[in-house]
Amino acid sequence: MIDNIKCEKALRDGVAKMNIVISDKKIQLLMAYLSEFVKWNKAYNLSAIRDPLVMVEKHLLDSLVLVPFLEKEVKKPIDKQQPLIERIIDVGTGGGLPGIPLAIIFPEIDFTLLDSNGKKTRFLFQVKTQLALKNVTIENTRVESYQPEKCFSIVMSRAFASLQDMVVGSGHLLLEGGRFWAMKGVYPENELRDCEKHAIVDAFYPLTVPNMDGERHLLVLTPVE
Repeated sequence: MIDNIKCEKALRDGVAKMNIVISDKKIQLLMAYLSEFVKWNKAYNLSAIRDPLVMVEKHLLDSLVLVPFLEKEVKKPIDKQQPLIERIIDVGTGGGLPGIPLAIIFPEIDFTLLDSNGKKTRFLFQVKTQLALKNVTIENTRVESYQPEKCFSIVMSRAFASLQDMVVGSGHLLLEGGRFWAMKGVYPENELRDCEKHAIVDAFYPLTVPNMDGERHLLVLTPVE
């Protein structure tokens, strides 16, 4: 069971602490997503977390922490060296994290959610339909096999095994001038050494998620030509 009042309060309190402004309509969409996640998690094992209140922190808020960074990208002046942020792919999205929460916040951006697990993509089709997310496309395939008609401004991942796997396996999905966004825990110095032939760090940002212990980082990488 999900206590909607407690979960919504935790969500609203969390985004307020992160200085993120979200409309009531989008809050309700996020809550609807959480409700579906909790329901499907019982049969489809989308997450090892079972407590909906903990899901608010470790799934919703941990995805929404990227909102200020993406807002800055969307509002940037046109730069010939960087493509407009029109299409983003969330690689290894699992149950739709961070892709679904970000797609709710940014309806003007097209999000592709890719995962090789058929159960998880069936759940994502349900969410896309129920929440009427017209800016979301679901792909059930391995990233190495995926050949999109159009490439992406950002290749994003919250749960890829390593930076080298992410960069090597999904580099073909980037537009010229596009970048990788990787969410990590502790700053991954060893992983960066392993992939330095393939990508360089353009920027990195410590992330602060309310009530979450441990380090979190966003790494922005540019592929080596």
